[in-house]
Amino acid sequence: MKIKILLFLMALTLTFSVNSQNITVNLSFNAVNNTAATRLDSVKIVNLTQDTETVIYYPDTALALGITTGDTLLYVGYSKGFAVGIHEMDQVKKQFQVYQNYPNPVKDQSVISMFVPGKGLVSLLITDISGRTLFSSARQLEEGTHSFRFTPGDGRLFFLSATWNGIDQRVKILAGETRVGNRCTLEYAGTVNGNQSIKSSTQVSTASLESGIIDAPITNKNYTFQFAANIPCPGTPSVTYEGQTYNTVQIFSQCWIKENLNVGTMIQGMQNMANNGIIEKYCYNNQPDSCTKYGGLYQWDEMMQYVTQQGVQGICPPGWHLPTDEDWKIMEGAMDSQYGMGANIWDYSGLRGFDVGKNLKTTSGWKNNGNGTDLLGFSALPGSYRILSGTFDLTGYEGVWWMSTASAINYAWYRNLWFSSPKAGRFNDSYSFKDYGFSVRCLKDD
Repeated sequence: MKIKILLFLMALTLTFSVNSQNITVNLSFNAVNNTAATRLDSVKIVNLTQDTETVIYYPDTALALGITTGDTLLYVGYSKGFAVGIHEMDQVKKQFQVYQNYPNPVKDQSVISMFVPGKGLVSLLITDISGRTLFSSARQLEEGTHSFRFTPGDGRLFFLSATWNGIDQRVKILAGETRVGNRCTLEYAGTVNGNQSIKSSTQVSTASLESGIIDAPITNKNYTFQFAANIPCPGTPSVTYEGQTYNTVQIFSQCWIKENLNVGTMIQGMQNMANNGIIEKYCYNNQPDSCTKYGGLYQWDEMMQYVTQQGVQGICPPGWHLPTDEDWKIMEGAMDSQYGMGANIWDYSGLRGFDVGKNLKTTSGWKNNGNGTDLLGFSALPGSYRILSGTFDLTGYEGVWWMSTASAINYAWYRNLWFSSPKAGRFNDSYSFKDYGFSVRCLKDD
């Protein structure tokens, strides 16, 4: 099982020039596991607006970064889970490590680096998703950091395994396109000079846990990555709202309400919801007991309370908000055993990931043996949806959740989980018309 975490702490200083929107932000970072301080080994900062990224390594915990006002940043924090302390830090430095290739996905070639704590034989193996061996070799390496050039072959997903002194490390490599008839190659490129903590490096240790945060910095802030997962949110184990108590679950740096929202007055499926000052909900097959079991179903405008700004409170409790498309991508990266936070695959439309859907779904309640593992306690149920005709469909087979991110005037992004697929769907197709009735989850404010 892949455990991942991500941690983000940010302090910002803005420098404005006349007639310019460029600013410099000073970012700083730390981490906790539940309430205990823990070691933060590296932080990847991805500018989603400009499509650039920067990585800093311990002991660096701060970075001055130039951005444009309004840029959205994704912070992915990595930690091996050690508590802060000199002894633990020394042990981390001595470990054999393989760093994530860059760029990933690979277009033509990609660079993979590794740190070897002492002179020895390093065995290298590249396999595909079926376990077929595509490349293997062994090389005697001196102590230090070494670099390799990887060229993808026929396929889209590859795994590099490296073994030194009985210690195994593994990274996932995604190809941008299939190269039919080509073979994988891995060429030694020499040693890497300098310390791995140098800013602007693009390598991140995949031996680490990961945790992620989205933000659009405009003022000084202080952020902390949370490493705990599958526990009640520290300090907020539950929330009572409109006469109902909901449990919470911490999934690294995100705190979620663990159940689908069930707030409002039930109306019949044949009716459209109205901006009348009353929260309205649909219950599957117009049965109140269905809302008790699966939560309510809501049209997008009703969920948003008739505003269009993504990430608003909407029908969520005070101090909580409706998740955005990017919020959900972070959670998906935490759940998948093959693709981490910030992986390009989460930007795709359609069914994505490897086993994210299976890990999101509850361990019971899904038809035809479609149950999941409920890996980190998200507990996704197959609550189905209300269609435009006012009828309902596929309870027990499918769960569908609105994002607060619109994709057009009458459409918005949504996620679906299907009983027969281990993946998770991201769509803005004909079923994303805002008058459909989908389930709703809430995410705690920072």
